[in-house]
Amino acid sequence: MRKIKSKWLRWSLLVIGGLILAFLLFYWSIYFGLWGHIPDRKELEEIVQAEASEVYGQEEELIGKYYMFDRQSIAYEDIPENMIDALIATEDFRFYDHNGIDYRSFFRVFFKSILLRDDSSGGGSTITQQLAKNLYKRKNYGRLGIAVNKLREMIIARRIEKVYDKKEILALYLNTVPFSDNTYGIESASYKFFGKRARLLSVDEAATLAGMLKANYYYNPRLFPEKSMERRNTVLHQMVKYDYLDKEVYDSLKTVPTELRYTAYSHDEGIAPYFREQVKKEVESWCKTNPDSEGKTYDIYRDGLRIFTTLDAKMQSLAEEAMKEHLSKLQQQFEKSYGKRAPWMANARIKEEAVKRSQPYLSLKQQGWDEKKIMDSLNKPRKIELFDWEENTIANRSTIDSIVHYLKFLNTGMISIDPHTGAIRTWIGGINYKHFKYDHVRQSKRQVGSTFKPIVYTTALENGLYPCSYFSPKKVVYEEYDGWSPSNATDKEEEEFINYSLKYALSRSINTIAVKVLDYAGISNTIAMAKRMGIVSPLPEVPSLALGTAGISVEEMAGAYAAYVNKSRPVKPFFITRIEDNEGNVLVEFEPEQTARPAFSEHTRQVMLEMMKATVNEGTASRIRYSYKLQNAIAGKTGTTQSNKDGWFVGITPNLVTVTWVGADDHRIGFRSTSMGQGANSALPVFAKFMQKMSRDTTYNTYTAARFPATSASVLEELNCDNIREDTFLEKIFGNPDEVRKKEIRENRKKAKKKKKKEGFFKRLFGGKKRNRD
Repeated sequence: MRKIKSKWLRWSLLVIGGLILAFLLFYWSIYFGLWGHIPDRKELEEIVQAEASEVYGQEEELIGKYYMFDRQSIAYEDIPENMIDALIATEDFRFYDHNGIDYRSFFRVFFKSILLRDDSSGGGSTITQQLAKNLYKRKNYGRLGIAVNKLREMIIARRIEKVYDKKEILALYLNTVPFSDNTYGIESASYKFFGKRARLLSVDEAATLAGMLKANYYYNPRLFPEKSMERRNTVLHQMVKYDYLDKEVYDSLKTVPTELRYTAYSHDEGIAPYFREQVKKEVESWCKTNPDSEGKTYDIYRDGLRIFTTLDAKMQSLAEEAMKEHLSKLQQQFEKSYGKRAPWMANARIKEEAVKRSQPYLSLKQQGWDEKKIMDSLNKPRKIELFDWEENTIANRSTIDSIVHYLKFLNTGMISIDPHTGAIRTWIGGINYKHFKYDHVRQSKRQVGSTFKPIVYTTALENGLYPCSYFSPKKVVYEEYDGWSPSNATDKEEEEFINYSLKYALSRSINTIAVKVLDYAGISNTIAMAKRMGIVSPLPEVPSLALGTAGISVEEMAGAYAAYVNKSRPVKPFFITRIEDNEGNVLVEFEPEQTARPAFSEHTRQVMLEMMKATVNEGTASRIRYSYKLQNAIAGKTGTTQSNKDGWFVGITPNLVTVTWVGADDHRIGFRSTSMGQGANSALPVFAKFMQKMSRDTTYNTYTAARFPATSASVLEELNCDNIREDTFLEKIFGNPDEVRKKEIRENRKKAKKKKKKEGFFKRLFGGKKRNRD
């Protein structure tokens, strides 16, 4: 009997010894890297995690991010104590007592997770082990996977504890741990779910975030608020249990839901997506030529840059609201006006060309597919999300159906700038960035219509015309330009023997007079003026230039119009003020570009501003006053192109210039009627609604309550004349009024040139400053 017991004991000891030896060999095989790399001390000291670059608005509020992983690291001091307490109470209450491994929990994990291969035991991994898992992802080792990964994390955890103190470990963990909705780190999670920095989290908010760590999908408060609240209460209860929270506080919170202020920072969503795309392009361009101290190119998706911009986030929100309110209603009217005869449906050429310039078609063509195969693929139905103003829908449509669907939508481009610096305050590149990527502020160059007329009139005033010079609105045929003859909106504007003053012609946007003014001012002079005002787009040397046949971007027009409230100096719009690295070190600061010389005289500036005030008060933009009841100091100009394809409005206030364009993406699709498509109806309402919203917010009194500087007495006297003058009896009988005035005006232009030449001589001789006409 003793012999049997002795033999059994020996075998037991051998088995136990063998198991211990096997475990030690297994452990050491992991330790020495036979199952994969184990980071050494040097590597652990240099832990660098990819961080999101952040974009901030004028008031340094977060407006967007660029990232591979939505993470923003913060220092331990910026993590609130209640977040630390919630984490430790829930995840590792002996955190301050162990050296990376909680041996009490280890044996439970060993037998349940490792020997039984059950990964549901939980509670065994310390915060340091979880950090190791976050930093060095688990791998698939087959049947030994759980054992290898657990032991690997224990080894790394011990090494982490030798490199970092407890505070540093907590900071590393909370900066790397994944939260719900593809968010990494406490700072990013705090912004996403509560719209605030982590240091401002309340105890129930901290508990909600800590609760996600158990299962970040299942306890997502956006998707499952009840489950999240239940888990939050569990965290709060743990905090009470380990003396991190008073029972009275817990009782007051446990029945009250935690309020979310969820903000998505995906590139397609959120505030100002078109603006953020342009910021990204400019920063990436800067990064290519400005490496870091080690010669490496900054990566906007990984290096945690902080980009500060001029955008006014609240103003941008108001602009987006105004745009959506107007464009959604206008779209309904637009589609209804065409009925079944809509050009995007009836015009086969428009559809065919839209398909052939679409990305799906071009991609398949590049792969070498023949036409039939491409069309078969594009005609195949599939589930697709379709944009609609009321609600996006998931429908079973072909790619071609989708392309035709989007042809019908009116789009927009809108920008607001500070006319004194060029700082961009709002930027709307289209109606929906997710579905319409093309930016109509910078990329698009559409015909600008009558919004070009102020540049023509400015040139004319600089070359001898006066606001009370009179012109006949009668048509003129330009034989040298293939018999081209401009017309006006109504026949009444072409009455015989009636003459309009320059100021009235601009306010009523009389086309025939604008072309005559261009003729008198000179096409080359007008193009030169446009260039001085910051227009860089090509301008055709033809009479129709007066009617805005040139394609110019919304951004260019804003910079040019700024001259009318910026001492005759245009501005170059800009939007980045500085870039910092992830530690707050300033990498670069940007200053607005200053225009050295005025584009035109102060006298002309005041005259033009008064004439554009008249456009708003009594001209084509007067619905600002009678429909929208705005009493702000506003000047402006409407614009409409041929066949009502483009509607424009430029609104000028003392401290803000706003340019708005509305039209279809395909320039061949226009409004069916002028009453609907004119700039006063299509584009002006976006500006008007925007100003209404700003006027209701006292924060924006700087913009809405400001007044233009007083106009000089000489300018007011020069503007004091009748709007309409009828030809005298003798003029009716003997003279062509236009020819008589043409001679008179040319004489004035010659005098103006002589005056400038003389001033130039004395300026060269004595270095004196040129005096303004007033």
